[in-house]
Amino acid sequence: MAQIIGNIVPEDDFTHPLGEETNFNESMYFNFFDPDRSIGGFVRLGNRANEGNAEMTVCLYLADGRVLFNFKRAPIDHNDAFDAGGLRFEVVEPSEELRTVYSGAAFELKEARKLSDPAAAFKNSPRRRLHLDLTHHASGPMYGSSRSRSEEGRQSEEQFGKAHYEQHMRVSGQLQIEDETLEIRGYGLRDHSWGPRYWQAIQSYEWLTMNFGPDFGAMVSIIRRDADNEKRGGVLVRSGELTMITHAEIETEYEENGLYHRNLQVRLKTQADESVEISGEVKGFIPLRNRREGLVTHIGEGMTRWQCGDQVGYGLSEYLRQVPPAR
Repeated sequence: MAQIIGNIVPEDDFTHPLGEETNFNESMYFNFFDPDRSIGGFVRLGNRANEGNAEMTVCLYLADGRVLFNFKRAPIDHNDAFDAGGLRFEVVEPSEELRTVYSGAAFELKEARKLSDPAAAFKNSPRRRLHLDLTHHASGPMYGSSRSRSEEGRQSEEQFGKAHYEQHMRVSGQLQIEDETLEIRGYGLRDHSWGPRYWQAIQSYEWLTMNFGPDFGAMVSIIRRDADNEKRGGVLVRSGELTMITHAEIETEYEENGLYHRNLQVRLKTQADESVEISGEVKGFIPLRNRREGLVTHIGEGMTRWQCGDQVGYGLSEYLRQVPPAR
């Protein structure tokens, strides 16, 4: 069984009792990157049973620059499983092995940045049949908490998930696009959270996931709830052992619109007073958004090539920003 850091338990890999809050959300997310094929992506299910739906997302970055993408608000009336919209997550062995399966369609986006206008992008993009079947094995400890101190005392509409943990993974399986089948071998990261959540509850964040091989991974996050409330940190995972990041600085180069990130310089300090520098180049980018009551949240998803010294890896750089509705 994988090591667990924090007050979570292996059984937390399953779903939890449905809270009474209107915006109660329980979500699981998995990303994966095959460095030999230059293919990567992520899948997510966010159960919002009190709202009657699950947010289902499939996003796959292909080596030639195309992105295969689908999003649905699939109807659900319970929080007993992660199974909606053709996407299913299975816990094979808690804390150690999980499986993700998707059977359905996805839009083929040749210019993924056009997803800034989803209706037009989907109207002008062909649909492809997909079957994704991946197994995710632990390559590091589970780390997180079943109760965030920063969320205590806040109203449900102000919360962003009171329980959350993450884990670096080794990934294998198959991706079938129409009649073409690709073997996937690589690395990734998963997370699991539950509790009230609105995407508009915080000002911004940067969330970086990195895998440099079987023995080295990292997660870096900077979360700004508001101008006076910021949290910087993350973890390094080396040979299955976790080292806490105590401070993180991210220097970002944006595209001309000032919103889409394309290059990153990351400087870290660890609990052992170690300094680590990592550079990132976004190789595939897709702009997502969430809208609620006239508010618009931009979530930029970048498949990123990372370099730390002479080590090269892949992962995701995710930037959340609250933006004016007309942008």
